This record gives sequence, structure tokens and C-alpha cells, in this order.
Amino acid sequence: MTAERVNPPELSPPTGFSHAVVATGSRVVFLAGQTALDADGKVVGDTLVEQFERALGNLLAALRAAGGTPADLARVTVYATDVAAYRAQTRALGRLWRELAGRDYPAMAVIEVVRLWDEQAMVELDGFAVLP
Repeated sequence: MTAERVNPPELSPPTGFSHAVVATGSRVVFLAGQTALDADGKVVGDTLVEQFERALGNLLAALRAAGGTPADLARVTVYATDVAAYRAQTRALGRLWRELAGRDYPAMAVIEVVRLWDEQAMVELDGFAVLP
């Protein structure tokens, strides 16, 4: 895949995301929403940061199983039950993203929701990737 991150100068400088991603490749992988579920189907992590780390790890595991890498991500949506709490943890969340997925950010959005499918979940991530 080739991915061109597009961040027009007339838009606010992006931090932790890209305004647009132009991706070319031969396969598109749609990634289902991932929360902090462990292999037994139980939500793990007592904090938003702990749950984000597990949810991102789960998303990347699904991507790897489909033959992709974090650099192939074109779009990720984060659903959070408390955007204020999410914003308060952006430094820690950004550090985790860089450790697990690198510095090539996809186009992203963070959306506050009343609750998620897994009631104990504080955050869920889904997205799609374009593979070569």
C-alpha cells in the first residue's frame, strides 16, 4: 500500500491524526470494533488508558491476522463513553499509540457514546486498512 497523509496548511495542525489519507492498494480490510476484551471475552483494565491499550492491541491483532501492519491503517474511529476523560489522557494515549502503531497516523475521529456493547468498556476502536 502507499499512503499519502494530507494535512492542508489552512487546517489546524493535526495532533495524533491525519486530516486525510490517500491510500492505494489491492485489498481493503474492514476492522470490527474492538474493546478491551481478553481471550475469554472479559473486559480487562480499570482505567481508560488500560482499556485503550488492550482495544488498540486487539485492533492491531485483527489487522495482523488479515496480513496488515499499523502503517496500512487508513481510518480509525474511537468511540469513548467519556470524551472529557479521553481528552484528559491524550498524552498517555498518544504514547501508547506510538508504541503500538508507530507515528503514521490514519484519519481519525473520536465520538462520545452513551455506552458500548460491552457494558464495562470505556472505549472501542474500529477502522479500515488498505493493503498492497
